[in-house]
Amino acid sequence: MNTSLSRLTLSAFVAGALLSALPVQAIGRLADVHVIDRDSGDTLPVYRHRGEHWVAGRPGARYAISVRNAQPNRLMAVVSVDGVNVVSGETAAWHQTGYVLGPWQSYDITGWRKSDHEVAAFHFTALPASYAARTGRPAHVGVIGVALFREKAPALTPLPEPVHPSWRERRELNDAESGPTGSSPLERGAPSASAADSVAEARRQAPAAPKLGTGHGEREHDRVGHTTFERRSHQPDEVIRIRYDSRENLVAMGILPPDVAPHRPQPFPGSRSPRYVPDPD
Repeated sequence: MNTSLSRLTLSAFVAGALLSALPVQAIGRLADVHVIDRDSGDTLPVYRHRGEHWVAGRPGARYAISVRNAQPNRLMAVVSVDGVNVVSGETAAWHQTGYVLGPWQSYDITGWRKSDHEVAAFHFTALPASYAARTGRPAHVGVIGVALFREKAPALTPLPEPVHPSWRERRELNDAESGPTGSSPLERGAPSASAADSVAEARRQAPAAPKLGTGHGEREHDRVGHTTFERRSHQPDEVIRIRYDSRENLVAMGILPPDVAPHRPQPFPGSRSPRYVPDPD
């Protein structure tokens, strides 16, 4: 009876753990944010682990941060990768520049902005080759941040937001066409104590492979315009944080289960009816 009860309890615990690890595609309240593997076209599943959201990146793959405004009013998204502002290249802070999205508008951020018409593609790479490490700022490699701001007073006669092809369409056109809307004003923020604790804990667990960062890839055509945007508050209305690493490292840290159960040799794996030893082929 005790053995049966123990097995039942263990089974229930495992089932509960699996349910809590079920991934989602996007996170966010004011906007839907997800990460896309541009080489495969797959949206990376987001896994929740100890209060944080994680995605597994493929080393070498280009990726995009997709932001969809879920509000009937304009939003500004101040976006950082590895602690660096993706538009200006500054160490990321809330008051800096970002992307303005019209009501319900989506935009795929595909790289480090180099000009109004060009970006250097995001791609997953080993930490020492990441843009942040190469510019002397490796402390926050492995995290994507999106700070969202509501507009203080919508313009009475807003200019129509230009619509441009998505990165998928740009790829089909050999990156000859442009990407969506505008830019505008990202405010200084320090990592919280809980974030620092999470980083320390992750570092205590030895990764199975080199930690991933985001590289400064090849130049791609991606055009934006400019607009004005007055924030309703100096503090963001929502901050979305997504951490990333390789699948191998997420498995090693216990965030993801192993892909395949370990092989266990069996002492009697053979035939159902007795027979003599056959000759080899």
